[in-house]
Amino acid sequence: MVIITKTKIINFYETDSKAKEPLLRWYNEVLLSDWQDFHNIKQTFNSVDSVGNERFVFNIAGNKYRIVAMIHFSKRTLYIRFVGTHKEYDKIDCKII
Repeated sequence: MVIITKTKIINFYETDSKAKEPLLRWYNEVLLSDWQDFHNIKQTFNSVDSVGNERFVFNIAGNKYRIVAMIHFSKRTLYIRFVGTHKEYDKIDCKII
């Protein structure tokens, strides 16, 4: 998959160093993936949720962190819309972010 943009991940782990390793592990796993649909994502990340409007929520590091991504399967492209803690995630509307 093509990921746009890694900067959001870097900016987050620069403020929370414990997040660096799990976020980069997620990033590298996504780069190697070739998802065609939600079922393919579930095979890679069992805890992912589809929340509508092409948005998917990934639980990272035992649900300590969350990534909200918009995925266009036909273009093999994933857009990172949000990276943060579970607590920060609870304050956003991930369907429109």
